[in-house]
Amino acid sequence: MLSPRKNCGLVVPQRWIFATLAFLALAIGNAMRAILSITITEMVVPINSTQVPTDETCPSSSVHVSKNGTVKIGTVYEWDEYTQGIILSSVYWGYTATQFFYGSLSERFGGKYLLGQSILIPAVLTLVTPVAIDWGGSTALIVLRVFIGVSSSAMYPVASTMVSKWAIPEDRARIGGFVFTGFILGPVLGTTLPALIILHSGMGWPAVFYFFGILGILWFPFWAFLCYDDPLEHPFISATELKYFQENLAGNNNALEKLPPAPYRHIARSKEFWAFVIGMTGCDWAYFTMASDLPKYMSSVVKLSIENNGYLSSLPYLCMWLNSIFSSWISDRILEKKWLTLTGVRKLLAMISTIGPAAFIMIASYAGCDQVVVVTAFILGMTLQGSSYPSIVVNNLDLSPNYAGTLMAIGNGIAALGGILSPYIVGLLTTNQTAAEWRLAFWIGFVVAVLTNAVFTVYGSADVQEWDDPDFTRRPKRVDKGDCNCSN
Repeated sequence: MLSPRKNCGLVVPQRWIFATLAFLALAIGNAMRAILSITITEMVVPINSTQVPTDETCPSSSVHVSKNGTVKIGTVYEWDEYTQGIILSSVYWGYTATQFFYGSLSERFGGKYLLGQSILIPAVLTLVTPVAIDWGGSTALIVLRVFIGVSSSAMYPVASTMVSKWAIPEDRARIGGFVFTGFILGPVLGTTLPALIILHSGMGWPAVFYFFGILGILWFPFWAFLCYDDPLEHPFISATELKYFQENLAGNNNALEKLPPAPYRHIARSKEFWAFVIGMTGCDWAYFTMASDLPKYMSSVVKLSIENNGYLSSLPYLCMWLNSIFSSWISDRILEKKWLTLTGVRKLLAMISTIGPAAFIMIASYAGCDQVVVVTAFILGMTLQGSSYPSIVVNNLDLSPNYAGTLMAIGNGIAALGGILSPYIVGLLTTNQTAAEWRLAFWIGFVVAVLTNAVFTVYGSADVQEWDDPDFTRRPKRVDKGDCNCSN
């Protein structure tokens, strides 16, 4: 029986304090992952364009970087494209390996401190990155990025688990949608602010790591003192808001109680679950390609200045965020009119968010040195990526509301392999940073998108699976010989 509290809570509902700080966590955490994609363009000595065919390179549109790097502020390093690919992908090594661990822990023991460490530890490691590079070069940077990935991999699955505790079913679209758009704001901050900091701080690229490291550290005390695992544990929640949760979650005890372990064997046998995983992998491949390598493409091939690169690399994420809102509205409208089933809506938007970006990336690769066409194609591609939020991204909640954290941990962990492979492949293929080399890398992404989306279209579903029920029989029934109705 839940004990009543005196009506002495804060005026602002605690569920929205949680949502705001969780939103900021995802934004800051994703920004710390994204800053290297733009900062690395100022950390390395640029390739001498006279060493590659002139018809495969574009004329430079900026003069702020000299060939020998003397105009750049901060130490520059002679890392080849292969090394840069390893550096950019290293954060996803740890990110992929530990998501399942965090998803399972958060469902059973709560997510407050798991989410808290996913920002605090990467913030500290980000803060010391410039010193670590001076000491250990690219190896030290790779090690730091791996540990940042290990810690930050808790963000997505733990946030999913906590949203299920802090949002009643009717509010999950609003609260969950608000929280997860932090993932979109993160790359906006992680590409726009670094360009401004590099240009105006007087400290060069090291200032980017100092700024975001301090930002993450400042966030943590607010989270530690104001947020809790669920409404029942919150000491500041008002009696009115506590009653709100009691009444609206009364028929869903699993939202406020500890669940039994997830039925992993049945999950592993579910074709609907694997369709979700494969579909997310294809969608994420295009995302990781743009998130990790778009600033490099803009700098090395299209020859944008660092300032224009920062602005134009962030603009696609703003459009992506707007489309995520629009797609959610369209999804609700289609369901309201009963034009398609929920499964049909998920598949339609998944196709748009997977095939669309891959197609526009290909258009950009054939646009040559036309900066307007290239930038427009990338913006349109990333805009369509926003349709993944009301489709593939929430499909784990469709299949299993109770074990959404586990499904997201497994699915997003496997899909994050694209974050490892995509920058690695780009680094192998683009040794001279020519348009032809990048075009081949983009073709690989297009094929991945088509094949994975085909699997989701055929086998995907938005129906709740039978193994979602905590009372579902976990072991196969054994049939005794005496119970068998056999005839001679």
